[in-house]
Amino acid sequence: MPDIQVDRTHMAPSTLPADVPELSDDECLACLARAVEAPDSARLDEVAALIGRLAVAIE
Repeated sequence: MPDIQVDRTHMAPSTLPADVPELSDDECLACLARAVEAPDSARLDEVAALIGRLAVAIE
């Protein structure tokens, strides 16, 4: 079987949302819990980004 050459200059983009900092799954879940503890419509984007970050980890 021949070796397969991989061109790493054309890697696929990350599936993680760009606006979510690098967090472990536990840290992300803790941030999400704090964000939804007290309802605040100003934090909806943060909550959505955290949920998106966790959804990517689950896939």
